[in-house]
Amino acid sequence: MEMIKYLFEFIMHIDVHLGAIIKDYGLWTYLILFLIIFCETGLVITPILPGDSLLFAAGTFAAIGSLDVTWLFVLLSIAAIAGDTANYWIGSLIGSKAFNFENVRFLNKEYLDRTHQFYEKYGGKTILIARFVPIIRTFAPFVAGIGSMTYWRFIFYNIIGGISWIAICVCSGYYFGNLPIVKKNFSLVILAIIIISIMPGVIELLRHKYEQRVK
Repeated sequence: MEMIKYLFEFIMHIDVHLGAIIKDYGLWTYLILFLIIFCETGLVITPILPGDSLLFAAGTFAAIGSLDVTWLFVLLSIAAIAGDTANYWIGSLIGSKAFNFENVRFLNKEYLDRTHQFYEKYGGKTILIARFVPIIRTFAPFVAGIGSMTYWRFIFYNIIGGISWIAICVCSGYYFGNLPIVKKNFSLVILAIIIISIMPGVIELLRHKYEQRVK
C-alpha cells in the first residue's frame, strides 16, 4: 500500500521529483529515465510505473535546457522499443500457459484477459494503439509474444508505436509544458494526461461488460 501511495505522489508531483533527480544525478538522469521507460514497457510486473506523465515532464525540462530533447527522443525511443521487444520474448517463452495463472502475485490475470480482448478487436494494430493506453501498453507485447503475432510483424508495429509515443509525449511537454497556465496547474495537467490515457481502456472494459450483460 505504501508503494502505491508513493507512486501516486511521485506521479502527481513528477515535476518536483524529476527536477530533484536532474539536480542530484545530472547526466545519469538519462539512464534513470531509460530504465523507467524500459521497465514500464518491458516487464509485465511493472505496469503502474509512470509513462506518459514522465515523458511529458521530461519534455518540459528539455524546454528550459535542463535536458537535451534530441537525446531524450533517441534514448527513450530505444528504451520503448527494447522494452516491448523484451516483453514479447518473455511472452513467447511463457506461452499460452500464462492464461492459466490464477494466483501469481505479480501477474494480473484480469489485465492479461483484457489485453487479449483488446488484441482480438484490433489485431496487430494493438501494439501501436496500446502505446497510448497505460497497463494495456505493458501487456500488449506480452500477449503478442504468446503466439498471436509473428516477430517481424510485431517489430514493425513496435518501432512505429515506440517512436510515435515518445515523440508525441516528449514534444507535448517541450512545446506546452512551460506555458504559464500549465506550469501553474502542473499537477492538474498530469492528472488530465493520466485520465485521457486510460479512457480508451476504461471505455473498452465498460463496453465488454455491457455486452456480457446483454448476452
